[in-house]
This record gives sequence, structure tokens and C-alpha cells, in this order.
Amino acid sequence: MNAIQPSHFAQWLEHARARAPEGPLPVVLDVREPWEFQTASVTPNDFELTKMPMRSVPARYMELDRSRPIACLCHHGARSAQVVRFLMEQGFTEVVNIHGGIHAWSQEKDPSVPQY
Repeated sequence: MNAIQPSHFAQWLEHARARAPEGPLPVVLDVREPWEFQTASVTPNDFELTKMPMRSVPARYMELDRSRPIACLCHHGARSAQVVRFLMEQGFTEVVNIHGGIHAWSQEKDPSVPQY
């Protein structure tokens, strides 16, 4: 499975933008529950943030554009890893897991994101 550390997200984002400089922005797919979104969230900067709780992904994944790079995010990385596997089984090719989730994001990339 493809996975990136939050500390390497900027490099992943730069690579994704270089592959399609005129195309739509890459996506961070946050698969946490709504109460988790309200508790802590990443701030979109050169990417689109899409919130889709994991349990809704099988019914909603067709809303996602297969041609856009997608980085999946959850609390610690387990749910997002399952979503990455699911999306790859559905034919998505440019999808990665943000290892360690928003918890690691707060520790490695943006300490202003609350930990819970």
C-alpha cells in the first residue's frame, strides 16, 4: 500500500501538482466521523479537502474523480488505510494513506491542529 508521512506531504503534493499543473487540485479525503472533523481538521492549502466518513465511502466513492491524486486521512491511519485499499480495488490508482493520521499531522506538520 502506498503511504506517506505527514512530514512528506508537501513533497507528495508537489509531485502530484507537477503531474497535472493545469488540472484540478489533489484531494485530501478525510474519512473521520463528523464529530472528529469538528474537533480537529487540516487546512486546505494547494489541495481540496473532502470529508467522507469511512462508513459512507462504499456508497459515495463515485463522487471522487479517479484522475485526481487522493491522500486519505483519519485519526491514526487505520481507517484511511482501509479506504485506500477499497479505492484501489475500485480502480483508483493515485491514492495514498497519510500514515499516522491527523494525530501525526499535528505532531509532524502543523502543531496548531488539536490532538484528541
